[in-house]
Formats: sequence, structure tokens, C-alpha cells
Amino acid sequence: MKKALLVISLVFALFVVNSSTEIGAKNDTTKKENKEFLFSPDSEIIENIHSQSLKGGFLVNWHINYDYLDFLKDENYSLSVRYNTKMNADRYEKGYTDKSWSVIENIDLKTTSISIKDLSKSEEYAYQIGVSNSVETIWSKSNFVTTKGVWNLVDFLILLGALGLFLYGMNVLSEGLQLAAGKSLRNILSSITSNRFKGVLTGVGITAIIQSSSLTTVMVVSFVNAGILSLTQAAGVIMGSNIGTTVTAWLIDIFGFKVDIGPYTLILLAVGLPLMFLKSKKAKNIANVFVGFALLFLGLSFLKSSVPDVGPDSPLVSFFVTLNNIPYISTIIFVIFGAVLTVIIQSSSATIALTMTLMASGVIPFEAGAAMVLGENIGTTITAELASTIGNVYAKRAARIHSSFNLFGVLWVLLVFPFFMKFVVYLTESISGGNPILNPAEFGSTGLAILHTTFNLANTFMMIWLVPYLVRFVNHTVKSKKEKDESYQLEFIGRAVDKAPELSLLEVKKELAKFGDISSRMSKFARQLLTETNSKIQEDILERIKKYEDITDSVEVEVANYLNKIVIGGVNENQAIRINGMNRISSNLERIGDVFYQLSLAFEKKHEDKIIFLEIQEQRIIEMFDLVDEAFIIMNENLNKRMEEVTLAKANEIEKRINDKRDEIRSEYYTLMLKDNSENVEGELLYNNVYNLLERVGDHIINVSEGIIGKI
Repeated sequence: MKKALLVISLVFALFVVNSSTEIGAKNDTTKKENKEFLFSPDSEIIENIHSQSLKGGFLVNWHINYDYLDFLKDENYSLSVRYNTKMNADRYEKGYTDKSWSVIENIDLKTTSISIKDLSKSEEYAYQIGVSNSVETIWSKSNFVTTKGVWNLVDFLILLGALGLFLYGMNVLSEGLQLAAGKSLRNILSSITSNRFKGVLTGVGITAIIQSSSLTTVMVVSFVNAGILSLTQAAGVIMGSNIGTTVTAWLIDIFGFKVDIGPYTLILLAVGLPLMFLKSKKAKNIANVFVGFALLFLGLSFLKSSVPDVGPDSPLVSFFVTLNNIPYISTIIFVIFGAVLTVIIQSSSATIALTMTLMASGVIPFEAGAAMVLGENIGTTITAELASTIGNVYAKRAARIHSSFNLFGVLWVLLVFPFFMKFVVYLTESISGGNPILNPAEFGSTGLAILHTTFNLANTFMMIWLVPYLVRFVNHTVKSKKEKDESYQLEFIGRAVDKAPELSLLEVKKELAKFGDISSRMSKFARQLLTETNSKIQEDILERIKKYEDITDSVEVEVANYLNKIVIGGVNENQAIRINGMNRISSNLERIGDVFYQLSLAFEKKHEDKIIFLEIQEQRIIEMFDLVDEAFIIMNENLNKRMEEVTLAKANEIEKRINDKRDEIRSEYYTLMLKDNSENVEGELLYNNVYNLLERVGDHIINVSEGIIGKI
């Protein structure tokens, strides 16, 4: 038995020794294979190598393949980084050993980044990451990075240029989208009912399409100015435009900071530019959309690269951090800063893009960027306020609705700012998976897009129920200076025809009487423009005439639409005759606006080119104006009379006097030209154009009186 146990023990011992020897040999073989792979050309031990440019240096980041980490530790490997200028690196590879690399050795395996400083500024460098032991080193492939130079006046101008390219791209894109969509946008906007909820949806849709809340708001102001929209309708559209503009912030976040859109800008240009050479206007408009997008994102790319590189200890960052540490006061300061910046740049989209870029570059913290975005919502209202300065009281009230809406929204958010920020951080973490306050460089742009959207959605949801009070507030704060200021608003006809045709036609008659008064005012403006020498006043008169011309266009459309609805509802023969006459009246009043606009352009040319009329010529033009104004008085009297009370005797008589005066001036004009052989050919042609335009006004005036009695 003892012998048997001894034999078994010996066999077991031999088995254990043999197994240990095999395991040891296997481990040695594995290590040998790993080592051979480590120093092979296919080694992928260092992964995700990338760099970031710094002022006079660069930051390198990397990761070690986890599969080889234990082996590297066991074999006592460390990391190394070497770098050289690209030119010298190329020389070294070609055998010029005097251009060797600078090497940083013995870097711990746990390290994943290293900052290299004190290098030449604005220089391209090559760098490699290596794993080393006491015997040999294996290097990664070369990567390249360009160091940043000192931020100076040139860099500042580059920043302004990048901002300008972004704005220009936004403008081209907006115009292209408008023209590509045709008149449908204006038709959609002008067909809004009194339902303010539909107005919000319309504002969202149009602003998302044309990518400009300012443009939507200015369009609303002009429609209110012409009386096509009421203040209640305008309020809904303005609220919707604030929501629609948040699409731009998301585009900037996604394509500016999440996706490298650079290569695709060239594709957009490749598609858009050939379309510009086609004859089709629609193709050219679509081309503007592509080119606009390309320029927009190209400008954003330049904007990102031109922002100064600053470290955490830089004076600029320290200044913003110091401000940010002052509770509430700092928030108000940044709100004011954002508002002023938007007023200067005249584009909230561009200001938001700049804010996102500054935050991504580490210049400002997320809280400061959030406050600036709130301020940008105030600053963007200046565009509508400026557009309303040449408008009537209703236009000014529409602009004030925009300002009041945004200002009220910012005020209530400031009262609950800490809680609002926590909600924005929660949404950002839920959507993007990161905290924008702790990591603004990576998640800050998304956080600002979320804040912008949340603010406008919440503000609209609160204010939509208070529209009647908001309208009452602006009516109280923006008072009419004079009675005529109110007369731009359509007040007699509505959108729906729910009355008997006779009553509806009576409303149209009242509207046409007011339309006639509006058209006749243009004569006084044009007369003043003839003799005015102050360039600022000339500019104001030109803008006013253009505004009136826009009003006549809009009113003609509204009257025609309303009359068409009456016809669809069914009319008798007498009513049909009157409707035809009313259409003729409206059409001729609109053409009067067109002629006076042409006349204003003629006078503008006279002032710009310093063309001098002879004293007799100026006197003759004033005589024509006197006759035209007399004709307007008769026309407006007829518009206010009942159809059966109107006679054409006075209207025909003044029309004949206008034609006779035109013939007299024409005869005198040709006589003077033959007698004096004047060298002022341009002035003579302009004079000839002016008195002929005034005679055309007389033709349209008599057409209005004929339309009143149903004459076609």
C-alpha cells in the first residue's frame, strides 16, 4: 500500500511540474507575441489622437488601447511625445539629422493629454505619440496642428469679417427662401383670422421658413400699417415668430458645433452656383437658398476659428468669471450686454452664434451666455421699432407689442432665473447627456438652444391669454398724435361677408372714400419734394411716399377680395354694375399711388444729379400740381356722395383743364428747346417726364369719378 501511494505521489508531482512548465512557456509565448505586435507597423496601442491649437503651442489628447494596458505596465513601458515643425520633420525624414525632434519622455501610462507651450506662433507642427522602455520606442503616425498667434487688430478684423459673412449668408438665405416661396407667404400672413392661436402657428411657420423673426415682424408691422392685420392678429404672429426663430439656434448648434459642416459647404456651393446661371427665376431663387446656407455655415466656421484663444487664467476670462460671481447683478449686466450687442449687430441669430462661440472657446461661462441670450431677445425688437418709425400709429403699436412681449418675458424669467436655469440644465442633460454649466465647451451650445426655445415657448404660453390686455396696454402707451394718423387702418370692411350685399357695398363705399383721401395726400408730399433742399427731409418724404404706395397696393387687394366674396354670395344686376365700378375705383386709386412713386423717383434723381429746372419750368409744374389737387377735391367729394347724386360735369371740366395745361407746357417745352438749343438734355427730359406723370394722375382721377356712377 505504501509503495502504491508513493507511485501515485510521484506521478502527480511530475504532472504538476510539467503543467507549470507548459503554462510558463505559454505565458512567455503570449508576451513575446504581444511584444512583436507592439513593435509592428500595424500596432494600434495609441488611439483617438487629436489636438487643439493654443497661443504659441498646442494641446494633445489620446487614449491607450485597453487590451494592451496590463502588458505595458508589466513590461515597465511609459509614454513619450515628440514634436517638430512640419518643415523640419520633413527634413528629418529625408535624412537631415540636424533637424531632430523635441521629445518629452517618461509620461505616466495614466496620462491622456499634455500641453506643449513656448513654440513659434502661427506655425504648423508635426507630433507623434510613442510607447517606450529602456531599449526601444514605437511612434504613432505623424499628426499635424498649427499654433495660434497673438490676437491683434488683424484677428479682430477677421472676427468682424466672419460675423459679416454669417450675416450676409443669413440675408441671402432669407431672400432666397422668400422668393422661392413666392407670394404665398404674404397671402398666408394676410389671410389670418382673428384667432390669435392660428396667428401663433402662422408666425412659427413663416419664421421657420424665411429664417428671420425680424423680417416676419417687419412684414407684420407693414401689414398693420396698411390695415390688413389688426393688432390682435399681429400679436399672435409676433409671438409665433419668436418661437420660429429658435430653429436658427438649433441649426447653429447642430451644424456649427456638433457636425463638421465645412466640407459640405463646398457641396452646397457646387449645387447652388450652377443654378444661378439658369434663366429660370425660380432656379435662381433656389440657388440663393443653397448659397445662403453655404455662406451661413462658412461664416460660422470662420467665426469659431477667429475667436481669441484664452486660458482659464486670462484677464478676459477672469473678468467674466468675477462678474458671474455677483448674484443677480451679474445676470442683469449680461442681459444688458446681450441686448446692446444685438442692437449693434442687428441680428439676434448672429449674436446667438457669437455667444455660443465665445462660450465654446471658454471665454464666458454658461450662466453668462444664458443671460446674454435673454438680452438678445430684447435687442432684436429694435428692428421692428425702427421699421415703425415711418409708419402710422398702428404700426408703432404693433412694434410696441413685440417689445413689450419680449421685455415682459425677460423680466419674469429674471425673477425665477435660478429655477429656470435648473430646468434648462435638466432638459440639456436629458437630451444631450451632459451638464452645460460643468462642461460648457461640449454641451453649452445645446443648452443655449434649449434655453432660447424654452423661454419663447413659455413666454408665448403665458402671454397668449393676455393678448387683449396687451393690446389695451399699447393703445394706452402709444397714443395717436393726430386724427390723420389713424386713417391708415381699414375699418369698414372685414374678412367675412355675413351681411346683405347692399350693406356690404355700403361698407366698401366708405372704405373707398378713405382710400381716396389717402391717395390724394401723396400729391402734397410730391409737391414738397420738388422744392425741398434739405437732404434729410427729402429722405423722409421719399420713405413716406413709398409707404403710401405700399398701402395703396395692399388696400386694392383687400377691396378686390371683399368684392369677390360679395359676388360669390349672389348679387343682382344693379349691384354687379356698382361692384365693377368699385373695382375700377380701387384699381385707379392704386395706380395713382404708383404714378406718385414714379414722380418721387424723378425728383430724387433731380436732387442726386443736381439737375436744375428753369424758374418757368418749376412754375409750370406747380401749376400742374394746383390743377391735380383741385381734381382730387372733386374726386373725394364724389366718393362721399351717393351714386345717384354724382355728376361728372366738374370732374370732366378739371380733367380738360389738366390736359390743356399739359398741351400748353409741351408746346412751350418744344419751343424753348428749338430756340435755346439747351445743352441740359437730361434736365429737359426729366422735366418732360414730370408734367406727363402729373397728367396721368389726372386721367386716373377722372376714371375714379366715372367708376362711382358705374361707368366702365
